[in-house]
Amino acid sequence: MEVRNQRVIVVGTGKSGIGSAVLLEKNGALPVIYDGNKETDIEAVQASLREKLGYETAAVIHTGVFQKDITDGVRLAVLSPGVPVDADFVVYMKEQGIHIWGEIELAYHFARGRVLAITGTNGKTTTTSLVGQIMQEYHESVYIVGNIGNPYTDAAPLMRDDTVSVAEISSFQLETIEDFHPQVSAILNITPDHLNRHHTMENYVAAKEAVTTNQTAEDYCILNYENGYTRAFGDRCPAQVVYFSSARRLRDGLYYEGEEIYLAADGTSQRLLNVKTDMNLVGVCNIENVMAAIGVSMSAGVPMENILATIRRFVAVEHRIEYVATRRGVVYYNDSKATNTDAAIQGIRAMDRPTILIGGGYDKGSTYEDWINSFDGKVKKLVLIGQTREKIAESAVECGFPREDILFEDTFEAALDTCVREARDGDAVLLSPACASWGMFPNYEVRGRRFKDYVNNLEE
Repeated sequence: MEVRNQRVIVVGTGKSGIGSAVLLEKNGALPVIYDGNKETDIEAVQASLREKLGYETAAVIHTGVFQKDITDGVRLAVLSPGVPVDADFVVYMKEQGIHIWGEIELAYHFARGRVLAITGTNGKTTTTSLVGQIMQEYHESVYIVGNIGNPYTDAAPLMRDDTVSVAEISSFQLETIEDFHPQVSAILNITPDHLNRHHTMENYVAAKEAVTTNQTAEDYCILNYENGYTRAFGDRCPAQVVYFSSARRLRDGLYYEGEEIYLAADGTSQRLLNVKTDMNLVGVCNIENVMAAIGVSMSAGVPMENILATIRRFVAVEHRIEYVATRRGVVYYNDSKATNTDAAIQGIRAMDRPTILIGGGYDKGSTYEDWINSFDGKVKKLVLIGQTREKIAESAVECGFPREDILFEDTFEAALDTCVREARDGDAVLLSPACASWGMFPNYEVRGRRFKDYVNNLEE
């Protein structure tokens, strides 16, 4: 779609919105920025745009109640991922015949090179980071973009025909794609999450599967054989499917058995690596992430010897079962990125000692029984904070967790103080909240860094 000399609405003033507005303006469009928060600092937004553009922006900024007249003559609107596609003003724009794109779709139209796109409920950031490092060590021009925190729109103008973009893509971003076409995609798993946004599991699954919308039989899609949704999708996927499994031997694909990861083709298996000696990551979740990364990378043409060499050097992503420190015999782990129950299950499964667990936060409409049942006797104390603490506690008691071992705290710092007081030599303290950080922190990164700062300041 031609944007030059066209008014284009950009919804949102965060990283994504700013990135979209800058890309549009640099390509001759006239951005009309809208943010429903009437408290938005317009001068700060203008300053951000000016810093990125290198000159005064021509963008017009509107805040507060949506005014329909801003859509006059507009053919395109770009939504930030946090904006629901069923919001009243978005529905109105659709009714006016306005194309609705997200930042991913916008960037794709100005980007060059190949795209490797990774989605799933859990494991996206670790897998994207690992694939990104593999690509950076093999190719000259590589950008790691998307939901990982680096706007795709920032990188798009810098790309070349030989560029490889490794993109972490959320379900929110996949709701607004039109032409986005990765040569290799991966759906790591699908479990209930963000149902307050998608409303039904069917909608959520459809959003994840949309990563393959424009793929063809010449492309590849990496799927988890042990997830019911992704296994079933393999029969309908338009791309060539490469499965991985952490629970069984596959005739074709990647699988984990004993302590080894294997690659199978026509029933013949090749040993690739030992998860104890060749990986710096812990837990079955990370074994799955590594297999997915191998699948993506080999499908993108990277030699196996290069892939395995990078895996041996790769270390854990910040905030995902991240070892922080050992203080007075207590090991502290930061798993702040576990913002849903399935991710938090992986966190507790990775623990090999009695664990004091910090949980709770923003309520996304989740249920907690599966998470609590995964404790498997490892959790000695459950320290709960945030909006969901009563809901989690009720579920825990119903699942047989001792009420006397559930502790409520009003602040994050008080929860940390309680963990230190309750922990004994040989224990672990795990921040794995199973909830989003909103309401207490701007994001899970701030929550995780607060935890690490606290732990690193403890006496040895």
